[in-house]
Parts: sequence; C-alpha cells; structure tokens
Amino acid sequence: MATKKKRTPNAESDSWVVIAADSVIDTQKHDSDPAFVRLRNPATDEASLYLLGSGDVQLYEVKAFQEDFRSWFIGQAVQRDGKLLFVTPMDPLYLILPYLIKSGKEGKFQPVEQLVVDEEFPACSRLLSCTRSLASLHHVTEEKEVGGRKFHRYSEEKTMSWLKKKVERTVAALRMRNVCVGEGVTSATYVRVKPESDGREEDFLRYAHGLLSEYISEQLSKALLTHLGLPEPSSPKEAEPPSKKRKLSDKPVEAGEDYTKFNSADFARKPPKKMTTAQKSLAKVDKTGMKPMSSFFSPKVKAEKK
Repeated sequence: MATKKKRTPNAESDSWVVIAADSVIDTQKHDSDPAFVRLRNPATDEASLYLLGSGDVQLYEVKAFQEDFRSWFIGQAVQRDGKLLFVTPMDPLYLILPYLIKSGKEGKFQPVEQLVVDEEFPACSRLLSCTRSLASLHHVTEEKEVGGRKFHRYSEEKTMSWLKKKVERTVAALRMRNVCVGEGVTSATYVRVKPESDGREEDFLRYAHGLLSEYISEQLSKALLTHLGLPEPSSPKEAEPPSKKRKLSDKPVEAGEDYTKFNSADFARKPPKKMTTAQKSLAKVDKTGMKPMSSFFSPKVKAEKK
C-alpha cells in the first residue's frame, strides 16, 4: 500500500517583490545597505513602512499592492507573499514636521536633535541623516545660531508658505502631464469629457491639495485649504485624488495606481452590436403591408354576444 507523502510545514518568508530604481540599492558610496524601517505616518499618526537608502541619505515611501490568492514564481521557488511593493522618493521633512509642530507649542528654540525624538519609533532620528533634512528646516522653522550651533522653532507662517509652493509645483506638474481634474472627470476612467478644456485653476488647486493631504495631518490640511483661499468642499469625495475615489465597479482593477485599465462594467453606455449579413439583408426588404411576427401570437378577440 502506497504511503502518503508528508508535507513540510509552511515557513514564513521574509522576502518581498519590490519595484524600485537602481539608485535605491546603490551601496558604492556607503557601506550600509538600504533598510526598511517603521516610522510614524504624518497623516495618520500610525506606524507605516518606509525605506532608508544606503547611508540614510534618502527616504523612500513604500506602497503595497496586494490581492487575495496571489504568489510569485521566482526561479524554481514559490514566494507565498504575493504583495508587490512600490518604492518612490519622499521628502523627509513631511515626517519631521509633526515633531516640530509638537515642540512648537513650548515656544522655545531647541536643537533639532532634541525635537525629533520618539520612544515608540526610535528610527525617526535617522531622518536627520537624509541629505534634504537639515537643509530644508528653514522652510518650516525660525532659526538662531549660537556658538556655531543652530536652534530651531516651528513657524506656522513659514510652513503654510512652504506647503503652498508644494501645491503650486504639483499643479504645474499636473498641467504639464495633461492630467484632467475637476467635475468633468468620470470616476472610472478619469478622462475629461471635453479634452479641449483644461479645467479651472480652483480644480487644479483642490486636486493638488488632496494629493498633498496624504502626507500631512488633517488639521494642517484644513489650515492649508484656508491659506490657499479655497472654500470647504461640499462633499468629502469632491477634493479627493483618484486613489481615494470609489470605483463604479466592485471588481478590483489590475493595479490600484494604474488607471489605464478598468473594468468593462464601469462603462454605462455599451457600443451597439454589429449586424450579421442576414440582418443587413432583411433590413433592405420592403416591409410595406407585412404584419409583424408578434401579431400571429397575439390573443384573439372574442365576439360579443347580442
């Protein structure tokens, strides 16, 4: 009698499939390797996964695309975890800003090393090693130099100006790439009904503000909206970027960030079906005086008794 082959227990894997630029894994200038770290998300105040490049000189945002029942075939092995991670550069000042705002309530000038401290996320101090971090602090803080050492204090006025410039640059990038925004965009395809219309300036500002709000707190997002001179949206969905808006179809698209592919169910209007050769021939026949087929199956009218 043949014996059943015992299966080995499934072992958890610590590897992932990542899409990133070659510069992310470049270790020629630094001895250390890139590392995934848990940091406090500036928008949600919860833990999120980020990537620090070699030498901690660059911060990268990590986005995960995951579907049920998905795995990867890598060589002769099967990677059970089917997540696909996207790694893109990110300004570290977004993650430093919440610490500056918190310390700004004291109203004192302090060394930045004392400001960016978090017992729950100790890796936050590594953000100060990023190339852009110390060089960008003047955008959001007032600075004083004493004895060759710099001290910083959070400035709301400077922060609003810095965020406004971010919004304006985002608007310029949207226009350059011909991204359609505003009420003329359909939620499923995000293609403007009238391509010749570029949209109002308010549409672009509101759209860019929605994108930027992914990296700042809700309170700061509302303050920025006022600073931009934009009224509060009548609906929460009105100012949200495509990644936040609800799809018409409940079926998942192939990728959350790829809006060139969408479900056929998202289209309310379907193209007319092509006629067969027999249908075309029948359409040319003169039907004058001919009864419709349905008349032969209609109920007969009974004669009334006198």
